[in-house]
Amino acid sequence: MKNSSINRCSQVLNSKLYKTMFQVYSNIIKYTNNFYTEKKFDNTALPLTTSSISSPMGIGSDSLPVKINLLGQKIYLADSMQFFLEYCLRFNNNPVYYIMPSFRGESCDSRHLSQFYHSEVEIIGNLHDIMNLAEEYFQYLAISLLKENCVPHERKSEIKKIIMLDNFPRLNFKDAIKILKNECNDGIEKKEGILNINSMGEKYLIKKFNGILWLTHFEHISVPFYQEYDPKDPNFSLTADLLVGIGETLGCGQRVNGYSIQKSLYEHGVNENDYEWYVQMKKEFPLKTGGFGMGIERFIAWIFGISDIREIPYVYRDKETYYTP
Repeated sequence: MKNSSINRCSQVLNSKLYKTMFQVYSNIIKYTNNFYTEKKFDNTALPLTTSSISSPMGIGSDSLPVKINLLGQKIYLADSMQFFLEYCLRFNNNPVYYIMPSFRGESCDSRHLSQFYHSEVEIIGNLHDIMNLAEEYFQYLAISLLKENCVPHERKSEIKKIIMLDNFPRLNFKDAIKILKNECNDGIEKKEGILNINSMGEKYLIKKFNGILWLTHFEHISVPFYQEYDPKDPNFSLTADLLVGIGETLGCGQRVNGYSIQKSLYEHGVNENDYEWYVQMKKEFPLKTGGFGMGIERFIAWIFGISDIREIPYVYRDKETYYTP
């Protein structure tokens, strides 16, 4: 293990790719802060641990939590700090954001990391508002990286094409299923009776819509409990995923409000006792809010045209093997 650690260190420090990656991460953090500072959003100072994970082991969960024992207390490493952003938003109703590590218990593969950098934001507003903010942020970062001249030459035309869009194409989940049934049926799968669009389906839709699209209004049972019901059809949700590059890169939604949260917890099979403070906050301090989370490594994968996300971190961590650095 010691020799492999030394070899890893030497390989990374001698690599032109990782020198570039180091600078790209730095620029993304810098320009994220610039973007939100210009908008007068508040940056939040949050811990890495939480007792309230955003992907509990219920229906609609999309990841495994990482449970740890810290000084005798059993808690979780943050998979997302969305709940704390909702909490912080209520101090003065000013939009809030952060960039910080997130931890997931599943094994790494070409699309998933056990540890990744997460850019998240929460605002007062609806699904439409948060989707518009996400598009603006996504394009702002892309423009900023082009100005820094750290984008591969062969990727510049693709990135400029996305930057020039007034709005990203939007496709309802129900309509996406119809398209895939007719054109790419292997892109659809069922897990525990829930209809999903898999990686093949996402890639097919990305190509069909010329590189980027919003996939909206997923079945409510397929998304986490905290997402709002679609008032036009409560079987669906006020949610959207931005598909680009290797697939879903940014996810957003309007949050369930008022007493509907208890209904949602029950339907998703999540123990309300684990989220008692969150439910109480929604009752005592009701707000219509929405937010998004973007995986920084997935954004970088799109910028560089990288198909395996494990190639991106210059300090790499996974469940099976740990290197120093």
